[in-house]
Amino acid sequence: MTTTTSAAARRYYSLEQADFQRLEHAAYLKGLLRPFPFKGKGVLTEWANQCHALRDDVIELAQQRVLVQANAYPFRLLPVELAQQTTGAGTVFLRWRRPDRSAMGVALWQALLTSPATPDTLIDDLYAMEVDRIVLNMQISLLHTLSRQAQECAAKVAQAHAVYLRRRGDPPVVAPPSSLEDSLT
Repeated sequence: MTTTTSAAARRYYSLEQADFQRLEHAAYLKGLLRPFPFKGKGVLTEWANQCHALRDDVIELAQQRVLVQANAYPFRLLPVELAQQTTGAGTVFLRWRRPDRSAMGVALWQALLTSPATPDTLIDDLYAMEVDRIVLNMQISLLHTLSRQAQECAAKVAQAHAVYLRRRGDPPVVAPPSSLEDSLT
């Protein structure tokens, strides 16, 4: 039994470098190993926002390139589906689950791949889909963590700066209201 399918018989097309090209030009890692001397929290906040936006772009890529294919024929006929799961923090990950949502996890994919009921012609596609799912979830998780850590770091820098200014006897810096609603409160 061979599970190698020709390119013409493929039903799922893995992500390629071209899919990431727009994302790769983002400067998200440029800010990771640079000093932030006396520049305040703004640089860190900006970098956190870049990481957050890039995370959202990777989620969009997963939705548009992977989930669209995974929910199309013939994959939608399988007893296991690839779906998105949104966490409490608003991050979206790709998960294998039963259509009735009675079970979730990679064990479902493993059972699907080893089941004699799964057509041999889908084995390569299902493997490629799983590899894309694993890598995209890792990328989403890392970007989410980087963004959250940078935000926390920015808050700590702002707190340290306030203590420093108090010690020097400088008046605290009050940020202007960001909206009309803020100025009314």
